[in-house]
Amino acid sequence: MPGESAVSEQARGLVAGMERHQVAVYVAAMAAGALVGLVVPAIAPGLERAINPVLAALLYVTFLQVPAAEIGRSLRAGRFLAAALVVNFLVAPLVVAAMFTFLPADQAVRMGVLLVLLTPCVDYVIVFSSMAGGSGQRLLAATPLLLLAQMILLPGYLYLFMGSELAAIVEPGPFVEAFLVLIVIPLALAWLTQASAARRTTGRKAADAASTAMVPLMAATLLAVVGSQVPKLDDNLADITRLLPVYALFLLVMAFAGLAVSRLLRLDVPDSRAIVFTGATRNSLVVLPLALALPDHLAIAAVVVVTQTLVEVIGMVIYVRAIPRLLPAR
Repeated sequence: MPGESAVSEQARGLVAGMERHQVAVYVAAMAAGALVGLVVPAIAPGLERAINPVLAALLYVTFLQVPAAEIGRSLRAGRFLAAALVVNFLVAPLVVAAMFTFLPADQAVRMGVLLVLLTPCVDYVIVFSSMAGGSGQRLLAATPLLLLAQMILLPGYLYLFMGSELAAIVEPGPFVEAFLVLIVIPLALAWLTQASAARRTTGRKAADAASTAMVPLMAATLLAVVGSQVPKLDDNLADITRLLPVYALFLLVMAFAGLAVSRLLRLDVPDSRAIVFTGATRNSLVVLPLALALPDHLAIAAVVVVTQTLVEVIGMVIYVRAIPRLLPAR
């Protein structure tokens, strides 16, 4: 039908426009979330309940872009995977350890910082890396491996930093639930959708339609995250403010750490840029449900996680311009 075709064309144009200006869309979503949280704080609990479903949908769409066959091929990209694992699970924890003693003494603040800085990003890092000329497809294919590795290693890292205090404040249940709801189920559904798309036209159309939802879902997630946590800032503003330079310093140090690891493993320029981005960006959206599941007296941990998101998005705008100069094309 001509009318349906026109509507479809308009929808594609809108999606394409959002993808071209996605950084502006994300910043606007966070600003809208902050405004909603400040003006209508009563809406915060509802937004908090919406985080997990929206985030699960976002990760489903992210995984949908990773063909199952690509995961096997990504495992054969030995030097790139080695660099990604080293920079995220060896270098980043060492950087966090160096900064740990300078953090506020509050147990909840330290827990929030550890949760967010010890886990590499698996969603918008692909977007920002691609915008800077990095190997977005390599990062995309490595996403399931990075997710699995961080969920396995995170409890051990938390124990190393928190010691015997950890058992008193963290229950394993929420970690297992988050892994199932946010990783296992979306990944399984994505692979089922891919299998259907390979055999049926309807499955292919469903996969194509879902893939166009990446930017709106990311924007919705950021709005819900910021809007749900802004009302909690009032009583913790001093501690949160002290974290801003910590998060900024992490971004600065990890840029050069990623560069050093890339040169050590002799990666080409696109792969090197991708390694710099994966080392610097953190998994605040996925670990937020873990922070929200902590006991009430540790509620500030969730605000600590969200604060890192705000600093990081601003940092990524700078990274997109700075990293191509740090790693110029040969």
